[in-house]
Amino acid sequence: MNRVSRVSVFERNTTETRISLTLTLDGKGEASVRTGVGLLDHLLTLIAFWGVMDLELTCEGDLEIDGHHSVEDVGLALGYAFADALGDKKGIARVGHARVPMDEALSDVTVDISGRPWFEWRGDDILPPVIAREEKDLWREFFKAFASTARMNMHIFFLYGKNGHHLLESAAKGLGLALKEAVCPVRARSAQIPSTKGGLD
Repeated sequence: MNRVSRVSVFERNTTETRISLTLTLDGKGEASVRTGVGLLDHLLTLIAFWGVMDLELTCEGDLEIDGHHSVEDVGLALGYAFADALGDKKGIARVGHARVPMDEALSDVTVDISGRPWFEWRGDDILPPVIAREEKDLWREFFKAFASTARMNMHIFFLYGKNGHHLLESAAKGLGLALKEAVCPVRARSAQIPSTKGGLD
């Protein structure tokens, strides 16, 4: 596996958002992010840091409406770039899991880079209805969009907690750790697709 090549440069431009990003899977955990949505910048920075990925990303969106288009479209763009950087997926561990506390909050995140998008978002009844001046469902849409275009199974389960910021932060850290584990090369299978059926779809 040529780890040096696991980089993607991606742009996504619509009438609602203009997004440009560079993602390096084998990085140092460094992020330079500017989306206009402060909590989104924070979550992206956490995912990159805990995933030991480098991320440069800018988004110009229609924030005069609300944050929805920017947050969802950034998730879509990040997923496309992630899938592109992975390439043929040969030799990766494929599955990753992490359970991370943030003060009183605890979240569980599991991913499978299976080639089949699936998203589960459990325990969100404990999230406050508004987080960072946006409805709580907006943050579900970010993770859902990422899972969709990255073509992975992603399960996020909020086990307990009271503070919305803490709950989302624990999920972002958990996602970064789970992705780091899933994309890690397995030497014994360096030339193999990580599937007994011989393909991922």
